[in-house]
This record gives sequence, C-alpha cells and structure tokens, in this order.
Amino acid sequence: MAAEPKGTPCWADATFGDLEGAKRFYGEVLGWTYGESLPEYGNYTQAYVDGKAVAALSPPMPGQDAPPAWCLYLASPDAAATAAKVRENGGTVLVEPMRVGEFGTMVLASDPGGAAFGVWQAGAHEGFEARTVPGAYAWAEIFTREPAKADAFFPAVFGYGVKRMVDDAVDFTLYDLGSDPVLGRMKMTEEFPPEVPSYLNVYFTVADCDAAVEKAKSLGAELRFGPMTMPFGRFAALTDPQGAAFSLIDGTTTGGDMPEIEDVS
Repeated sequence: MAAEPKGTPCWADATFGDLEGAKRFYGEVLGWTYGESLPEYGNYTQAYVDGKAVAALSPPMPGQDAPPAWCLYLASPDAAATAAKVRENGGTVLVEPMRVGEFGTMVLASDPGGAAFGVWQAGAHEGFEARTVPGAYAWAEIFTREPAKADAFFPAVFGYGVKRMVDDAVDFTLYDLGSDPVLGRMKMTEEFPPEVPSYLNVYFTVADCDAAVEKAKSLGAELRFGPMTMPFGRFAALTDPQGAAFSLIDGTTTGGDMPEIEDVS
C-alpha cells in the first residue's frame, strides 16, 4: 500500500488514563483486538479488525493532562513543510515534527479555531489497513465555532476543494481531493456547551448502529445525538466512558434525499 495523498485522513489514535478500560470498551463495541503495547513508544497499542490495523490507544504521556480525545491524522509527504504551512495560515503547531522510529514522522497542530489534528508522514506505518468495514474508520468532521477560518485554513494547508451544503438550517461544508470528499466541516451551534472546544469528530463503521449504540450505553457511554438516518447512513454521536467523543455509522442503512451541494472553492 502506497502512502496516502496529502490531506487524506490516514490514522486515528486516542489517549486514555485507563488504557485497559478503553481497550475493553472499544473491543466490545467495535470488535477490536489488540497488538502488544510498545513500552518504548509509551505503551502505544494498535487495534485490529480481522488482522488489519484500524486505530491505536495509549496512556497519556508523562505530564500530559489533556482530557481523553480522538486525534485524526492527515497524510503529508513532508511533515515539516506542512507544519510551516500550518503556521503561515494562522494555525498552531502543538508538537513539532517528531520522528517515530521507522514508522514515520508526526506533527500535532490546531487550526485557527482550536480544532486539534495530527499530520503523518508515512514511513513503515502507512496508516489504516482497512476502511469502512465494521470496526474501521469511516469518516470525520471538524466541529468548529469559526467556520470561515476553517474553510480558509484547511484548503490552504492541504489543497482541498470546498463544497457547501445548500441548507439554511445547517452550516456544513465538504473538503475534497478531486472528486472524493475526505472531511466534513460543521459549524457548532448553541446546542454545544460553551466549554466544549472545537474538535475533529471521528466516525467508526458498524453493521447495526442501533445495536452498537445500545452496547456502548450498556458499557457506560453517553448518547449525545441519534441514532438518525440520512442519505449517507444511520449514525449516532456518543461520548465514551472516559469522556472522548466519537460517532458510529452504518453506511448501508440510508434514507432521505441527497442534499444539494455547490462548489465554493
């Protein structure tokens, strides 16, 4: 598998104070199995579906006090150059380009509205080994209170085209690479408490959204929205037992008319 084109979501990981608890939760909800934790990399632990890597979990780094959260990584052929682009366009580099053994080079950054994300320059680790099968990454959206800033920043850094959903009730855009949308951007409404920062919301595929939601709730997750059926699938937004936001989607259960989309690049 070749490294993904620049700007393609290529990996997701999360840190949890209770690593074993997180492994149990996602293992039961998404069917993940796990490789050995790597003590030389802070007990970073990869998750697998049918033997293919789909995500990773780890405990916090020493001194790290940020709450548990999923981080989505966007592919780059040159992490240092992308970090420079982040700065040039009003973003913040949170972790400078850092070589991770033979696996690749990472950067952590945030956009001008404060949404954190990762950058990954692939080495031996090229990213997701499976997509859109149950348990694997499906999609992600930037939730932000600064939509205009996000719509300027991400295309400038990653070369995305921008298309807007024509809907007076929702401020939603799609970022694409050619004809393929790779990320969504949603304006946060007053329904989001003011203390909730901008963030990237990661979706994982499930075979049955309602059943997966009930399983997650039985394990201590909190349902935030849904389940709801749209033209793209039936989805729900949740917070896991340690407070990390994530979503579930069954892309085979669809309903309603496709929205009108206009190109605003």
